[in-house]
Amino acid sequence: MSADGSWRTLLPSARDYAPLRASWRSDLVAGLTVGVVALPLALAFGVSSGAGAASGLVTAVVAGVVAAVFGGSHVQVSGPTGAMVVVLAPIIAQHGTAALGIVCLLAGVFVVLAGVLRLGRTVGLIPWPVIEGFTLGIAVVILLQQVPAALGVPAAGHDTNTAVAAWQVLHELDRSRAAWSLGVVAVVAAVMVLAPRVHRALPGSIVAIALVTAVATVVDLPLATIGALPSGLPAPSLPALDLGMVTQLVVPALTVAALAAIESLLSARVAASHSDTGPYDGDRELVGQGLATLAAGVFGGMPATGAIARTAVNVRSGARTRVAAITHAVLLLLVVVAAGSVVSRIPLAALAGVLIVTAVRMVSVATARTVVGSTRAAAVLFALTAVITVSVDLIYAVGIGLAVAAVLSLRTMARAAGVHREELPGPAEPGDEHIALFRIEGSLFFAAAERVLDRVATIQDADVVILRLSQVQVLDATGAQTLHELVAGLERRGVTVLVKGIRHQHLPLARHVGVVEALRDESHLFDDLTPAVRRARDLVHEARGVSPASSAPVSALSGAGAGRDVDDAPPVD
Repeated sequence: MSADGSWRTLLPSARDYAPLRASWRSDLVAGLTVGVVALPLALAFGVSSGAGAASGLVTAVVAGVVAAVFGGSHVQVSGPTGAMVVVLAPIIAQHGTAALGIVCLLAGVFVVLAGVLRLGRTVGLIPWPVIEGFTLGIAVVILLQQVPAALGVPAAGHDTNTAVAAWQVLHELDRSRAAWSLGVVAVVAAVMVLAPRVHRALPGSIVAIALVTAVATVVDLPLATIGALPSGLPAPSLPALDLGMVTQLVVPALTVAALAAIESLLSARVAASHSDTGPYDGDRELVGQGLATLAAGVFGGMPATGAIARTAVNVRSGARTRVAAITHAVLLLLVVVAAGSVVSRIPLAALAGVLIVTAVRMVSVATARTVVGSTRAAAVLFALTAVITVSVDLIYAVGIGLAVAAVLSLRTMARAAGVHREELPGPAEPGDEHIALFRIEGSLFFAAAERVLDRVATIQDADVVILRLSQVQVLDATGAQTLHELVAGLERRGVTVLVKGIRHQHLPLARHVGVVEALRDESHLFDDLTPAVRRARDLVHEARGVSPASSAPVSALSGAGAGRDVDDAPPVD
C-alpha cells in the first residue's frame, strides 16, 4: 500500500455513510435511545471525577460527535466513562480542575500518535483474565467513589485513594443528612431495577432521576444538587500551558491515554462482534478517540473513551451508521440548551445511585466464576488485577497483570518443553545399548533450555547420541546456544552426536551459533530417523568391534537442508 493510501485509511470517507439511505430511521431511534441512557451517566461521571456535571455533558456532546466522525467503528458511542473517572479523580484532586485541559491535550496527542503508529491491534495482547480483573476493580472503585454523595458528605478534602476516602467519610457523616441521601440512592436503585420489568424500553435511570428530583424540589429536601449549568457549549479555548504543570502531568496524561486506547479498542471490538456493520479499524479508532479528547479539552470537557455500555445499547437499538452516535450527542446538546435549569436541580445522591447500579451491573458473576474456575493462573491474574486496580492504580494493574501473565505463560511453555529417552526403532541389534536416542519437543527457549541440557548432557555409557528435533516448535537464541553447548560437550567426551529433523526455519540460527559446526561431520544432519539409526549403529560397530546385523547403506542428509516437521517413526515416551 502506498503512503497516501495508508494515511487515507485513517480519515473519514463517504463509505462510512453508505448504508444511511436504508438505515436512517433506525439510526435516529438508536441515537435518541442512547442519548436518554447517556444523560444521567454523563452528569454522574462528570461529578464523580471532580470536573463537574457540565464537563461530563460537554464531553458527551463534543467527544461524541468527533469520535463518531473520525473513529474506526460505525456504531461506537464515546464520552465520559467510569474507567476514566477512576483515573481522573486522583489527578484532579491533586492538581485541580485547571490541569484537566492540559491532560486532555497531552493524552489526545498520545492517542492520535498511537493510531498513526498503527498500534490499534495491541489490545489483543491483553489476556482475558486481566480484562475481567480490571473491569471488576473499576466497578469497585466507582462504587467507592459514590460513598460521599450517597451519605451526603462533601467529597473534597479526603485521601485520593477511593477506599481510604470512603473509610474517612464514614467517620464524618451527619446521620440525619445521610438518611435522606441514602433514601434517594435506594429509590433510584429500586426504580432502575424495576423499570425494565414494567417495560423493556423504559429508561430506568431517567425515570428515577426525574422522580427524586421532583420530590426533592417540592418538599425542599436537604440535599446537595448539581448546581447551575451553562446554557450552551462553552467557547473553545486552549488551556494555559505552564511548563512546570505540563511536566508534572506527562505521566498522568500517559496513563489517561493508555486507558483511553485500551477501553476504546475493547469497546469497538465488542461492538464489532455483536453487530453486522462490518469490522472496526483499530488504528483509525485511536486517531478518532485522540481527536475527541483534544476537542473535549478545548471546550472544557474531560478525556473521552468508547463506552461499552452505551455502545451496546446503540447496537441493540438498531444502529447501523455513525449517525446514531451523532444523534445521541445532538440530543444531549439540546438538553444543555433547553433544560439546563431543570438538570441543575438533580440531587447528587441521585447520580450516586445511578452509578452504584451501573457499577454493580458491570460485574458479571457468571463471568467471574468462569475465569476463576478455568485455571489457577487465570484466577491469580483476575484477583491480582482487581486488587491492584482498587488499591493502587488501573494502569499499574494492567501492567502488572501483563507482566505476571507473561511469566505464567513462559512457565507453562517451559513445562511443555520436554526431552524423552526412546528405544531405537525396529528389532534390537548388538551394540544398541551404546546408542542414546532423545526426542526434544515443545519450545526450546531461554526458560526451558537449561533443563534439556541437564537431561542429555549427563548421559553415560553412550558412544552415539541421536537428537530428534522435528518436534521443536520454537527455538530462540538461548535454545540454539544450549544445543551448541550440548553437542560440543558430548563431542569433547568422545560421544558422536547425530541431529535428526531440525526444522528448515531453525537451521540458519543453528548454523549461526555453531550447532552444525560442533558436529563431528556435517553429514551427521539427517532428515529421517532410519538412516540416522543406521549411521549410529555403524559408528558403534566400528568403535566396539561388534559385527553388524546388516550391511544396509547409510543415507545421510543430502545437503545441509531442512528437517521434516513430522518424525518418520512414532515417539516412545
